Amino acid sequence: MTITITAFERSPDRGRGLARDMRVRWALDEAGQPYDVRLVSFKAIKEPAHLALQPFGQIPTYEEGDLALFESGAIVLHIAERHGGLLPDDANARARAIAWMFAALNTVEPPIFDRSLARILERDEPWYEKRLRSLDETIRKRLADLSRRLGEADWLDGEFSAGDLLMVSVLLRLKASSDMLDDYPNLSAYVARGEARPAYKRAFAAQLAVFTAASAG
Repeated sequence: MTITITAFERSPDRGRGLARDMRVRWALDEAGQPYDVRLVSFKAIKEPAHLALQPFGQIPTYEEGDLALFESGAIVLHIAERHGGLLPDDANARARAIAWMFAALNTVEPPIFDRSLARILERDEPWYEKRLRSLDETIRKRLADLSRRLGEADWLDGEFSAGDLLMVSVLLRLKASSDMLDDYPNLSAYVARGEARPAYKRAFAAQLAVFTAASAG
């Protein structure tokens, strides 16, 4: 059964690999699984056909036979559980890798994502500077904790896992809009290792090709 995911036909990230279909593309490439992509417009994601797959009108979605999934973290976990290369075989190590997946999405990403939204939507509001300072303080606390835990290791818990895939994806969003990562050399190196993985490069090229084609059209 062919896997089909959805992605924006005109991504707001302008091909920088920040849209959340990138995480799913990367996971599928790490797992060696071929997939098709159905491109959707901003209008289409609010229509009944897409809402039947993603009730909140977002991307990505994942379809394989009778299975339809939404939420990038859930999709990556499904891929990791079904195929090799993204979760350890040892039960305890596997549980820790999944914990890092949740940490990336529930602890590290929210203030980073809120910061990116505030810079777009709240820049002209009287509370903007105070809001930004508060978010930056939270992000720096998260980065300091993560940096201390990573130390000099290449990955968060032994070998590369889905936890690293999601954590690097989250940190790339921060890297795209801030120089805060520069204060944590081990985290900067950690992100660079993620970007250097062949599967990441293939996924990035595939997403960038969509933007390039849309721009040319």
